[in-house]
Amino acid sequence: MVKVYLKYLKLHLKSVMQYKLSFILGFISQFFVFFASYFVIISLFEKFGSIKGFTVYEILFTFAVVNIGFSLNEVFARGVDNFDHFIKAGKYDQLLLKPVNIFLQVLGSDINFLKLSKLLQSIVILIIALVNLDIDWSVFKVLIILNMIAGAFCVFLGVFILNAAYCFYTVEGLEVRNVLSYGGREMAQYPVSVFKKEFATFFTYVIPFAFINYYPLLYFTGRESNILLVFSPLIIILFVIPCYYIFNISSRKYLSTGS
Repeated sequence: MVKVYLKYLKLHLKSVMQYKLSFILGFISQFFVFFASYFVIISLFEKFGSIKGFTVYEILFTFAVVNIGFSLNEVFARGVDNFDHFIKAGKYDQLLLKPVNIFLQVLGSDINFLKLSKLLQSIVILIIALVNLDIDWSVFKVLIILNMIAGAFCVFLGVFILNAAYCFYTVEGLEVRNVLSYGGREMAQYPVSVFKKEFATFFTYVIPFAFINYYPLLYFTGRESNILLVFSPLIIILFVIPCYYIFNISSRKYLSTGS
């Protein structure tokens, strides 16, 4: 499966490089547009100083981690996010006829290298945050950053998969699906403790954003010393696996587009 996906990557990269100038200009424009969110956070903290005890650079740290995970999905799992196009255009029928795993075909159908600009921006913001945070560095502090990024990638991949499964029941309803994906990203950029209890509970036990933007942050910033928090992002695996099975179960409802 990895070999097949790498072949998809190669083909998409070759396609993008056919129009190098267009790619470069698009990359630069997205790079600067994304920084608007960075300046919004900076402006917010200039007025309020802190939010629920979290400083601007702690928020920028979670902001960067979440957006690194989300950007990786936008690059490598864009096909899952745009799954409704397969249903609308009747292309899902074509996938069923090919002797390749359906989910792998969906993953490889759309690889958006332009979104690498957001990934680069997020890494820059992460570096800015880390330089300005007073962290007592250790192996576990490095490990927790890697776990948070991996967790962020997995949780948004799970959300994208759920959105794709939703398309088997109703083709439209894009805004409903975006509540969990793009809306979820906006919410996940801040520790869940800054929101009301109902939202915090939902985004802890249903969509587990708290395990990438809150519990690991407590250990990373020295607020908690429980070493188990270093591995808390790995709990996301318990979220992704059911999402994949929900997609497979939902696919059995597919009766073609009738077009």
